[in-house]
Amino acid sequence: MPKDKNKPEMPSWRTITSKIIYDNPWISLTDHQVITPSGQSGQYGVVAFKNRAVGIVPYEDGYIWLVGQTRFPLGQYSWEIPEGGCPAGEEPEDCAHRELQEETGISAAHLKPLFQMHLSNSVTDEWGIVYLATDLTQGDPNPDPTEDISVRKISLNDFYAEVEQGDITDSLTVGACYKLMLLQARGELD
Repeated sequence: MPKDKNKPEMPSWRTITSKIIYDNPWISLTDHQVITPSGQSGQYGVVAFKNRAVGIVPYEDGYIWLVGQTRFPLGQYSWEIPEGGCPAGEEPEDCAHRELQEETGISAAHLKPLFQMHLSNSVTDEWGIVYLATDLTQGDPNPDPTEDISVRKISLNDFYAEVEQGDITDSLTVGACYKLMLLQARGELD
């Protein structure tokens, strides 16, 4: 494999031992005893996700749809793009269609990948992808029993203002907002 000329030559982490200390159907937590890049002994906890994160931006005529729900870890209500976990064996695009319909009732004739990202790479391996959904058809939502979802249609400019004001803080949603604004500025958002 050729060297990545943009990657500096640095000592890497070395794992001495690893022990799974928590495991459920969605995540596991592994405690690693390590040697750090500086040669020191250390400990590193890593949360591994069993699903991939998928976000969807339903877009039509300058408007998008957001879903609101209470997020247990934060103990607060959060407005976000429709999102969900993509289990192993399911294609992210199929998951995107499913989650969009479940949470909003919207079906999309077209999905286009907008970006991919690691959501918190200092402590997790969680990876996500966000799609732009267009050619929309309205229907009835069918949320999971654990979800207390509300749906609202919002202009792209109001969406941007809420992100800028700090009212919307979900990472996939913030990334989607800035990507949409960039596409709009370039004249690439129909």
